[in-house]
Order: sequence, then C-alpha cells, then structure tokens
Amino acid sequence: MEIDRRQHATSRTADVAASSYSPENQTGGAWSASPLCAWGLLGLLIAAVLAFGAVQPWSELAFELGAATLFIAWGLQQARSRQLALAKSGLYAPAVGFFLVVLAQIAFRTSAYRYASESSALLYMAYGSVLLLAIECFQDKNRRKRMTVALVGFGACYATFAIVQNLTEPRKLYWTIEPSQFAHTYGSYVNRNHYAGLMEMLVAVPLVLAAGKLLKGGKRTLAGFAFVLMAGSIFLSVSRGGMFAFSVEALIFLVLLLRNPSHRKKAFAFAGMLALVIAFLGYTSRGQVSDRMHDLVVSDRLAMTADTLRLWKERPLLGWGLGTFATVYPHVRSFPTNRLVDAAHNDYAQTLAETGILGFAFALWFVIVLCRKGVQRSRHWDTDWSSALSLSALLACAAMLAHSFVDFNMQIPANAAFFYFFAGLATTAATRGKHTHNVPDQDLSSIGEDGLAQCRGK
Repeated sequence: MEIDRRQHATSRTADVAASSYSPENQTGGAWSASPLCAWGLLGLLIAAVLAFGAVQPWSELAFELGAATLFIAWGLQQARSRQLALAKSGLYAPAVGFFLVVLAQIAFRTSAYRYASESSALLYMAYGSVLLLAIECFQDKNRRKRMTVALVGFGACYATFAIVQNLTEPRKLYWTIEPSQFAHTYGSYVNRNHYAGLMEMLVAVPLVLAAGKLLKGGKRTLAGFAFVLMAGSIFLSVSRGGMFAFSVEALIFLVLLLRNPSHRKKAFAFAGMLALVIAFLGYTSRGQVSDRMHDLVVSDRLAMTADTLRLWKERPLLGWGLGTFATVYPHVRSFPTNRLVDAAHNDYAQTLAETGILGFAFALWFVIVLCRKGVQRSRHWDTDWSSALSLSALLACAAMLAHSFVDFNMQIPANAAFFYFFAGLATTAATRGKHTHNVPDQDLSSIGEDGLAQCRGK
C-alpha cells in the first residue's frame, strides 16, 4: 500500500511539473521566440550570400531591412509574451562598446567622412541584430540540431553549384552576369577569396559531424562526403587566404583530437578525409592550385598593412571613422596603382585605423569572450548536438579570424553576418529541449513531499 502511495505521488509530481511548463513560465526570451525569426535569419543569410555577398547598394539595403524586420518581429514576440529579458551572453558588452565608439566618431565629428561612418553604423546594427537573434533564438536543443543539419545541406549544395559553375562558365556569375576584367569569380562572389571566406566557415559543420558519434552509417558517410566536397571547393577556388584559413582550422581540430586519447583514432580518420580532399584536388584542379601557390607575392599586402598602421598613428585613439578607409588611404599609399584600394587586406589593421585603439580593444574583447565561451560550450561535441554546433561555430570563427590577417572578408556583409551568426551559436548554451522541462529540482522535491503528505493523510 505504501508503494502504491509513493507511485501515485510520483505520478502527480510529473503531472504538476508538465502542466507548469509553458513558454510563458520560462525565464529568458529564447524559448518564446518565434521559429520564424530563427529560420528567417538563416534565410536572410543565405539570400545575402546569393545576392553577390550583399556588396552592392541594393543588396546591402535589403540585408539591413531584413535584419531590422526580424529584430522587430522578435521584439514584438517578446513584448507579447511579456519576456523582455536577454540571455546572459558575454558578447553583448564588447559589441555594444564598439558601437558606442562608432557613435562617438559620428557625434563628435571625428570621422573623416561622416556619411561613410553613418552607413557603416547602420550595417553594424544589422550585424548586431544577427548576433542577438543567433543567441536568443537558438537555445533550444532540437532547433540547434535542425540548424546543424540545415547548414550542412546549404554548404554542400552551394559548393556543388560553385564547382559546376566554375567548370562550365568560370568568368560569369549565374552563367549570365560577367563582372569587370579584374574579377576572379567563384560561386556567387565576384572575388574568389570571399567565396573561400564563406566556405571555410561552413565546412566546419560537416567536419565535426563526420568525426563525432552523433551520426551512424550512411548519414555519417554523407557528412564526410559533404566535408570533402566543401573543403575541395575552397582549394578549387584557388584562394590562398582560404587555403591558409582552412589549414589553420584543420590544425586546430586535429590538435583537439590528439589531446584526448580516446579520439586518437578519429585523428587518423580525419587525416584520411584530408587525403581524400587532396586526391579530389589532384583529379579536378588541373594544376591550378600549385600554380597559384607559386605565384605568391606578399610585398603589396605587407605594404598596405604598413600604410594602414601609419594611418592609425595619425589618429590613435578614435581612428579615422568606421568605413572611411577608401577615403583616407590614398594620402599614405606607398606604392603606385591605378586601382581603387578600398580595403587594407588585413581586417585587424583596418579596424585599428578606422576605430582607433578604443574600437580595437572592444573587438579584441569580443574575440577573447568568443574563444573562452566557445570552448566551454563545446566540451561534449562528439555526443551532444548542441555542443557539436558550438564547436563547429567556434572553428568557423577561428577560420575567419585567421583569414582576416591576409584579406578583408569582414568587409563583405554576407561573410561578416555569417561570422556574427556563428559567434552567437558558438557561445550559446542549449538550456531547453523536447524532453527538458527546466523545472528546478527543489520545486520538484517540494511537490513530491506535498504529494506524499497528502497520500499519507488519506
């Protein structure tokens, strides 16, 4: 009889816990956020990529309007559910601090070209919306799992499109649009380096899935194939910065595997996948990759970096103004050219010159928090979908940060938006899922004690 009473009390405990669980009863805004905001965000990012990286005025405006629409929709949903609290994220403070530096440049008229700084500030607000939505809308485990699969699907399809287009019509975008004579197109990008910048981020997702235990059999094989396809497209684009960034990304992952004795076999499997990539390249590249590496010249890039640092020394505190590099660079350029130099080919130096030591300090703070939180969230990457997405996103950001030493991918709206998207995913903890009611243990125990007391009273 006593056993029956305890079973009845336990059943009542579960019923009360289940009935008390609802989106309105949860703290934080992630659970109540509409799925339309989450998947609308992915759709916006994909659209920006397909619109030539959102580098043209019309596509940049469309991206900004799309980000603003999603942010407003999320805010209205939060207000409707009366949950305006943000998730605790260490990325918010440095991101806001950097924006305040930009506002100070505009307010105190220190920008060398105020219109450029105002336009860049609007674009940065769109990046901020992407970061916030990535953090607030992806705290659900099931949603993070579906996002992981969706990123693999998009990356594989986009890499296939890019390879086929390059083999059939390498000088045109979408087989119809022919850019200027100086363009080296790949995928939907005028510049092959920017295609590589995107793909080096996306390739991290199938890499982690193929090396982990989350997929079995044919699904795991498909993930490995997607990795080979996407990594191969980076080399086929013959982007030296992309090859360098992918190598850094692969090295970080290999070190991660070797540090854990139980993952040593996975390290050899990963080396095998890299061998497949090399074989894939040897069959399809027709010597383009090796020829590209032999043509490596770094003198111009180093000269631009040195010139950019001279710009910073002239205005060390607040810089020349966000987005003003193309305007102020000519007066310090140390080499002749008939082309417009609108980026420093080193995002770190350009950030320092445009926003000074204050803006650069906030950017460095952002990167430190990203790395620290990303490592914490990805400890169980081989058995947990949320951790796998966090590690994939962290590797994606690491690849972009490496590429930024030799190129200007962060000046391409689609790629920068994907970076902030992955930054949000890397640092976000999955706190809820289909089978997680998030009811405190203390509350459950008290419910159970009350139930037992009532049963004994009867």
